[in-house]
Amino acid sequence: MDATFLTKKVNVDGKNISLNIWDTAGQERYHALNAVYYREASGALIVYDVTDLDSFAKVKIWALELVKYLGEETPIIIAGNKSDVPLRTVPLADAEAYADEHGFTHSGTSAKTGHNVEETFLLLT
Repeated sequence: MDATFLTKKVNVDGKNISLNIWDTAGQERYHALNAVYYREASGALIVYDVTDLDSFAKVKIWALELVKYLGEETPIIIAGNKSDVPLRTVPLADAEAYADEHGFTHSGTSAKTGHNVEETFLLLT
């Protein structure tokens, strides 16, 4: 699977903004391309699966990588996807504590239902 490039349009305070999004699906091979992906980034969204502890462990690796290349003022949001699933293995309190400790924002989302997806993009914007 290759990285996917997407454009998402959002409206913030009456102004249309176009977000350019690289979706690497968390693949390790994209760590080598960090300078290309991170150059001039205005924000970052790291998504993990709330039913997969390994997925959350990878958030920490990606976050370290992003902090290394992005400025301190660049917002980073960690999104716990599948928040609609009742059997989560990553405790919400742990995910929120990690985000708070590192100056990130945490958001619960569901790609399946669309819950909080638009709001998360607006928060990042």
